[in-house]
Amino acid sequence: MAQAIAIVNANEFYVSCERVFDPGLLGRPVVVLSNNDGCIISRSREARALNLTMGAPLFKVQDIVEANDVAVFSSNYQLYGDLSLRLVEAFYEFTPDVEVYSIDEAFLGLETHPDQSFRDYGLEIKAKVYQWTGVPCSLGISQTKTLSKVAQRFTKKHAAAQGVLDLTDQADQTSVLEETPVEDVWGVGPAYGKLLAGAGITTARQLRDADRRWVRRRMIVVGARIVEELRGISCLPLERCPQARKSVTCSRSFGVLVEFIEELREAVAVYTTKAAERRRRARLAAGVVRIFVSTNRFSADPQYSNSVTFELAYATDSTEELLAWTRKALERIYRPGYRYKKAGVMLNHLTPADELTTRLFGDERFERSRRLMKAVDEINRKFGRDTVRFDAVRPGGRWETKCLRRSRRYTTCLNEVLRIA
Repeated sequence: MAQAIAIVNANEFYVSCERVFDPGLLGRPVVVLSNNDGCIISRSREARALNLTMGAPLFKVQDIVEANDVAVFSSNYQLYGDLSLRLVEAFYEFTPDVEVYSIDEAFLGLETHPDQSFRDYGLEIKAKVYQWTGVPCSLGISQTKTLSKVAQRFTKKHAAAQGVLDLTDQADQTSVLEETPVEDVWGVGPAYGKLLAGAGITTARQLRDADRRWVRRRMIVVGARIVEELRGISCLPLERCPQARKSVTCSRSFGVLVEFIEELREAVAVYTTKAAERRRRARLAAGVVRIFVSTNRFSADPQYSNSVTFELAYATDSTEELLAWTRKALERIYRPGYRYKKAGVMLNHLTPADELTTRLFGDERFERSRRLMKAVDEINRKFGRDTVRFDAVRPGGRWETKCLRRSRRYTTCLNEVLRIA
């Protein structure tokens, strides 16, 4: 059986998620906004045709939006995250070799039978994933990750490919690489693109055929790997087991500017709780706590930003202990007289929670706290987030991120499930 690597990309993922539960959006221009309903971060094909660009602030394109009946949505990350998990579950129906690359992309290790081509297999995956999830996808298939990325990108520009391109044939590779700008190759980007263009390398084919040693001198080992991958030599194998994370960050821009420390405490407490919950789900404990605050750098107001880091004597996964550290950190860096736009919590030096050492002092209290956290997590998992919470954690403050145009959380919130009269 022949083997290859495919990359599956969910087309216009955030927009597609909104369309799953609202078929009336099909064929209509749709955009999804960033936090606080600021800038466009996802757009449908119809919206692109109206010259609505990625990153454009909504207020600057409001005339286009109103004149063309563009549907505008706030980011609904709970919905997008849940549908992303469903996509991954669908991928496992075709192969056990799945590497989740991002919320809307995954690499698959494929094998075909003698009576089935990779293209036919890709079309089957595309059709069934859409049937099971409602999310349209495109696939690129080749011998290496880099070539499969080139193939998948090619499908988006050529409707004749029908969303699937098998690039395992060398003649086809040469033809497609000739049409691919070098800066569009995975791992190159604008900066290296300019460097290569200065040496007369403007297409992916020219990069493939370039002297590998010359490329390595100018683009270090990363560039040498790209050249090898474009030649069909795999240097980036599938990562079937995701690497353990070394840090976690929870931060948000506020819905309004915040002046008083009481509101900052509420925000930091909420972020700390969310970060701690994520680490407990992954069975990790933090050895370093860092928090930061900053004003709006685009404002004419006086500017201030600062951070503080505490290295803990004992790693912990207890929300109670982490709240004490982040509260202390905020007291240290807060300065009155400023209007704060953003705050965040970072947990670093993560270690397996099962390997925590016995504490010289306070170990019994820490174990009680861990048992309490386990009970709280189980209650919140069963009855919903914040069913049980610390008093310092008060969601719903005016500092919370704006999401005035958010759709329902159809798959994760019982009160917002789709109802049919």
